[in-house]
Amino acid sequence: QVQLVESGGGLVQPGGSLRLSCAASGSIFSPNAMGWYRQAPGKQRELVATITNGGSTNYADSLKGRFTISRDNAKNTVYLQMNSLKPEDTAVYYCNLEHRGVFRSTYWGQGTQVTVSS
Repeated sequence: QVQLVESGGGLVQPGGSLRLSCAASGSIFSPNAMGWYRQAPGKQRELVATITNGGSTNYADSLKGRFTISRDNAKNTVYLQMNSLKPEDTAVYYCNLEHRGVFRSTYWGQGTQVTVSS
């Protein structure tokens, strides 16, 4: 089992920045990918970005250039740096870990609220 604990959400003004963190603990195997998804009110959950334990990244096209994902494998922690935030970035952001070996499994954090508003 894997536990994911997110932190760093909050209220920020348009144009501001936030950094989300997600620490994973438990039985973590390689290969894996950690990532961020978000869900705005009335909308489906969507991909923000993922990063493998080898460092390969994948971003939603619309967020490239403003959001940066990184991870510290020694700490089993993934980060999401969000810059130039817009009101439409308001959502609950969920951390995700996916085991991508022979036995696949997916885990989710509880989510952290990000609100972009003046």
